[in-house]
Amino acid sequence: MKKVAVGVMSAAMVFGLLFSSCTKKDGAQKKVAVTFAGTEAATTGQSRMMQAVADRLNASGKFDATVQVAGALSGDTDALVTQAKLGINLVVPSDPGRLASQFDIPDLNILMAPYILTDPAMLKKLPDTQIFKEWSAELEKQGIVYITNMYNGFRCFYTTTPVRNVADLKGLRIRGFGNTIGNKLAKYLGFANIGISWGEVFPGIQQKTLDGCEVQVATADGSRIYEVTKNLAMTKHYMLQSAFVCSASFYNSLSPADQAFFVKTMRDAAVEYGAIIQSEEEGFYNNMKKNGVTVREVNIDEFKKAIEPLYETNELGFSEGLKDRLFTQLAN
Repeated sequence: MKKVAVGVMSAAMVFGLLFSSCTKKDGAQKKVAVTFAGTEAATTGQSRMMQAVADRLNASGKFDATVQVAGALSGDTDALVTQAKLGINLVVPSDPGRLASQFDIPDLNILMAPYILTDPAMLKKLPDTQIFKEWSAELEKQGIVYITNMYNGFRCFYTTTPVRNVADLKGLRIRGFGNTIGNKLAKYLGFANIGISWGEVFPGIQQKTLDGCEVQVATADGSRIYEVTKNLAMTKHYMLQSAFVCSASFYNSLSPADQAFFVKTMRDAAVEYGAIIQSEEEGFYNNMKKNGVTVREVNIDEFKKAIEPLYETNELGFSEGLKDRLFTQLAN
């Protein structure tokens, strides 16, 4: 608890300085200070998207937007979201599963649930759906504004031993999401889910305390996971999304015109960079092969079948008819 409190206080002081630094001495209208904060490396599509948004906001002359990535403010996404909730002028890329657990909105899990959303094109329509607006209202009550989702890659298994089918995962120690979705995936695919920070994954595999990880290819490539795992099973069990949220107090301090500009800029960039991320994936997979990784196509239907009981028993606690409602609204 003390570490979290110190982190929040430190961040508050940093952002207080950032905000005060944008007040002009000549009495001209001060710009709105906001920081985009993430945990991924600066080279990833997510980080590049945030830099592009910051540049576009700054070009308007109304914002003083900065970008802090690679865990510069915190390596813990939930901690960054908490700082935004407390009122710090932050925009943070989380993901639907994290938000579902952190803010107790089980239905949000459907966006990241295994083998539910499988088409990145659907995300362009998501913010216009009634169900997204309902989730947004629930989050805003808790101090967070939900802006948009961006495609950030399909997640697959990178392991030290070959994974050709579901049975090959049994007993393996895999780093995955440390939330409800991550634990349920592990339960039905048979592996032990180890919810440690990403920075611990490479040394964990190297020291044989982990047998692998499940992650998107851009992050695996950027972290040189190919040096410690030589097997990639193309399960594509999650369609990872960056769910961008910001401080409600920051958002509500903007004029209606600035709110509209801010949201449109974010949503346009999310569509643009989601497509960029998708187009870059083949190159990352090729680089895996060049570095000695065996890339295996698997029978995805077998993995889907293993996951089916999760939905039959409704262990994720979805409201009645949620999937049908979501897909009907996305189709409109």
